[in-house]
Amino acid sequence: MNLPMLGASDAPLLLENIPALQDEVRALAAERGAMILAHNYQLPEIQDVADYVGDSLGLSQQAASAATDMIVFCGVHFMAETASILCPAKRVLIPDLDAGCSLADSITADQLRDWKVRHPDAIVVMYVNTTAEVKALTDYCCTSANAVKVVEHIYAQHGDDVEILFGPDMFLGAFVEKSLGRPMHVWDGECHVHAGIKPDDIGAVRAAHPGAEFLIHPECGCSTSVMEYVAAGDLDAEGVHMLSTGGMLSYARAHHGGTAIVATETGMLHPLRQTAPDTEFIAANEAAHCRFMKMITLPKLRDALRDGVHEVKVPREVADRARTPIERMVAIG
Repeated sequence: MNLPMLGASDAPLLLENIPALQDEVRALAAERGAMILAHNYQLPEIQDVADYVGDSLGLSQQAASAATDMIVFCGVHFMAETASILCPAKRVLIPDLDAGCSLADSITADQLRDWKVRHPDAIVVMYVNTTAEVKALTDYCCTSANAVKVVEHIYAQHGDDVEILFGPDMFLGAFVEKSLGRPMHVWDGECHVHAGIKPDDIGAVRAAHPGAEFLIHPECGCSTSVMEYVAAGDLDAEGVHMLSTGGMLSYARAHHGGTAIVATETGMLHPLRQTAPDTEFIAANEAAHCRFMKMITLPKLRDALRDGVHEVKVPREVADRARTPIERMVAIG
């Protein structure tokens, strides 16, 4: 049985209070004219109360097309920034301003400026998991769902010899390089949660569940080695699926029954199990929890809606420059 998880920063919440809090959140959202967006890594009780749950690309698309005057973003800070950039006339709230991202913190605007000076003719592709200031220095944003498509688009537009600066996730960068067979300049950054999912974890859980399908997020620390194992014939490619979180949900909709090992943040198990309840989804590493994602709780969400607190507003001069690479990402899809 998978009981709802609670954020450590709040007092313990009785399970029987969760439905009442969810009802209060829904009522406040309707009263305030707010759309609630939640990432797939959020707590189950947060996902269940959201108007839309998805990956970074899907959330960006939903924010861009939102018909409401207010967006409450249940995710991490750069995601709320992205919504603010795409919807400058809307009010964007986040239930906890301290919900950050280790990957976004792995590159600063000053570091990117210095990198660009060393490669003045290069096209800059930054994962959407970056700050608004970094996006403002970027040519194209991407997510794990469309990183390969974005880089393919750049080669098609600028030629095979174009230099590409790709960051900040080195595992996603390696995945794109291997997928396209072309080198890029890749920043040495990582998500601490995905980087913590190691090849040994995969070996152990696959040994315990022979024949299980294997769904792996390209940000994982084991993704590069898994691709090498597949290329060498040491892993059966038929059972290995390199997928964004949105891609994992598409897999769940198309495959029912059996067992699938999931290599990403464990919050992803909740929407997968909801989508395909007859499939057994198993975490590749049970310790793969993002403490920043789990900082968003029902009481904090209720308070944000009730009190209108924790607005995220990107300065206009930054937002205007950052909007172009995000819109390019959304357009490529």
